[in-house]
Amino acid sequence: MAKILIIDDERSIRNTLKDILEFEKHQITLAENGKQGLEAAQNAAFDLIFSDIKMPEMDGIELLENLMEKEIEAPIVMISGHGNIETAVECIKKGAFDFIEKPIDLNRLLITVRNALDRNNLVVETKTLKKKVAKRHQMIGESPAIDKVRIMIERVAPTDARVLITGDNGTGKEVVARLLYEQSNRTDAPFVEVNCAAIPSELIESELFGHEKGAFTSAIKQRIGKFEQADGGTIFLDEIGDMSLSAQTKVLRVLQESELTRVGSDKSIKVNVRVLAATNKNLKKEIELGNFREDLFHRLNVIPIHVPSLDERKDDIPLLITHFCELICSEQGRQTKVFEKGGIELLKSRSWTGNIRELRNVVERLIILGGATISKEDIEMFA
Repeated sequence: MAKILIIDDERSIRNTLKDILEFEKHQITLAENGKQGLEAAQNAAFDLIFSDIKMPEMDGIELLENLMEKEIEAPIVMISGHGNIETAVECIKKGAFDFIEKPIDLNRLLITVRNALDRNNLVVETKTLKKKVAKRHQMIGESPAIDKVRIMIERVAPTDARVLITGDNGTGKEVVARLLYEQSNRTDAPFVEVNCAAIPSELIESELFGHEKGAFTSAIKQRIGKFEQADGGTIFLDEIGDMSLSAQTKVLRVLQESELTRVGSDKSIKVNVRVLAATNKNLKKEIELGNFREDLFHRLNVIPIHVPSLDERKDDIPLLITHFCELICSEQGRQTKVFEKGGIELLKSRSWTGNIRELRNVVERLIILGGATISKEDIEMFA
């Protein structure tokens, strides 16, 4: 059942719409002019708003402008007995969801209601998903070590400088990359992530730069590479220390010339991409061993950010436990559990070779296997 506001100065129109929509099991609120409608929309949340255009004192166009200015989120459908293309286009440009002419066709009305409510549900779902993603990519902690990383992100994010993120597995290098993107000036453009360690060396060039149809045996159609997909935005090259030397050469060219060539093509394509890279390897040692190009290292290492291990920031463990506990219980539809102080101290005393990833796994295991309050004994038994 949706909450719908109907604003019209004609009582017969108001009542007709009310009867039809109440028959469809919707909850209806009526307003007889624009001022009443604006007040109602500000005082309650509606899933859909219908508004006449020709009304005394405040007409529908003025009402629409006010609703947009006050960021009322409900879809707004304009109604007019004097409809024309110019009026409809003006309403849509000003933010209306749709435009319906009088006399109102029943089927047209019901289809419009369904489409508007479907759109509203998608907006709500998108916001919910964004909140979940934001929770997954939070930097939790107040220790000096993590504060240093947070300060670096705040300073570097608004620039287009390349960043090399280093740290052990499970420390949160991807979180740093996400925050650099989310606080940058490129958030309206794509964020493309590539795990260089997960792609076979013979496919990495095709993955990064794309290929033309027939470039090799299995190239049955043209492929757009990750760098092109990220054009205007940000590409995150995770585990770049595992990239093949031939791919490193091509990446170096993209960084130097801001252009690439697809596999099987001789045509250069211009790209505007901010590059973030991460590795758990010591790239200076890899350079000495001949596994990594020194010139590429210097191109990437404009701003180095080192993510500390969990053992270097154990004071953050209680905050991380609380964060993971709330997140996991929410994901699994469980009532949020609490860790006893003695249990938290026990977890702080441990060495975390798997870093934050290992801690999250332990917290999830304890939520599943432990009691309503997770005790020191639960941790000794299950963790």
